[in-house]
Amino acid sequence: MEGWLRLLENWPVAVAIRQSAVLYPLVNAAHILALGLVLGAIVTLDLRLLGLFRRHALAALGPPLARVAGAGLLLAVLTGFLLFSTRPFAYAGNPAFLAKLALVGLGALNALALRASPSWRAALAGGRVSVRLRLAALVSLLAWIGAVLAGRWIGFLQ
Repeated sequence: MEGWLRLLENWPVAVAIRQSAVLYPLVNAAHILALGLVLGAIVTLDLRLLGLFRRHALAALGPPLARVAGAGLLLAVLTGFLLFSTRPFAYAGNPAFLAKLALVGLGALNALALRASPSWRAALAGGRVSVRLRLAALVSLLAWIGAVLAGRWIGFLQ
């Protein structure tokens, strides 16, 4: 693992980001934008599944919010990797960073399971939102909010 982290640390892109007065803030800002996309879409969708915004059909909200969340997550993973590459040893040993990764993984797996669920397809088709979907929405909210909190905590544990 140490060899991989050393290669990543010496990767020309990581060096350029680390040494630039402009690149690091831009990548960091893009990461924050990505988090906003993910959270804005997921929290809205989860709250709808939990019973808020009932006037708005899940069939109308669900697909575009899922696409926005997916695009945001892709951008967050890309920019997160770039940020990680600038100090891989520090991040790899940071408990808050490891917690963030675990919570992002939980949130992503929960979202994939939700989308593959017959309950999701039934709810999109106008059926009722099952208890299983409501539980998945609650897990999602807790995982993503936890990931943001853990992410903010990273700087305090270095």
